[in-house]
Amino acid sequence: MKTTGLITRRRAIVAGLASIGGLVAARMPRDLPPSYGNLLRMGDTLTYATHRALLPAHSLVREYSLGDLTSFPATGTTNPAVSVKSALGEEYRKLQAGAFADWRLVVEGRVARPRAFSLAELKQLPARTQITRHTCEEGWTAIGQWTGVPLSHVLDAVGILPTARFVVLHSVDDWVDSLDLIDALHPQTILAYGMNGGDLPIAHGAPVRLRLERQIGYKSMKYVRRLVVSDEFDDGGMSGSIRNGWAWYNGI
Repeated sequence: MKTTGLITRRRAIVAGLASIGGLVAARMPRDLPPSYGNLLRMGDTLTYATHRALLPAHSLVREYSLGDLTSFPATGTTNPAVSVKSALGEEYRKLQAGAFADWRLVVEGRVARPRAFSLAELKQLPARTQITRHTCEEGWTAIGQWTGVPLSHVLDAVGILPTARFVVLHSVDDWVDSLDLIDALHPQTILAYGMNGGDLPIAHGAPVRLRLERQIGYKSMKYVRRLVVSDEFDDGGMSGSIRNGWAWYNGI
């Protein structure tokens, strides 16, 4: 009897796992980020597919109060005006000297109205302030207040085309990353220009950084300078996360 009961329970577990697997497969995105045959990257892809299949698309992360704010280190960040030895670094130095008045965020690709937004123009769009927890891949956390424009408002302003599926971000310090439209259109995904009641500091990505609250901290790119809306997945090449040993998707 005990053996029969054990076998029955095992069969139930296997059946349950098979059902979950079938549900995930049925609701899996059309095209998944490439794994390049790497076992760890295959795990990342499975995580992404499972989250997208089983979790609500627009569920919100917890927001906190002003009394919950903590110290917030800018780990691993150096001023691009000093650290970036290229034309981008020199351009950033000049923009910084002019208080970013001449800075522009270029938005192009699969959009009806490509546009370059000034910082003042971004601030004219509807703003959102949120106090959220930043979870770093190094194991520490911090709570900060961010003010900016929801990325969805910027995408609405340029008119993304029906075939669009990803938003590719380029930074001053030559990093390329991307997110799917579920994260791009999430109400808590913002292009932040303010932190803790003031302007966004240089060390935290001024003049504008991404805040992608539903993923691990390194996905919230600093020093954003260009957005490209794309129909296809772009891994960023040698400047992208996957080929530098990082997971493309790190949902929390």
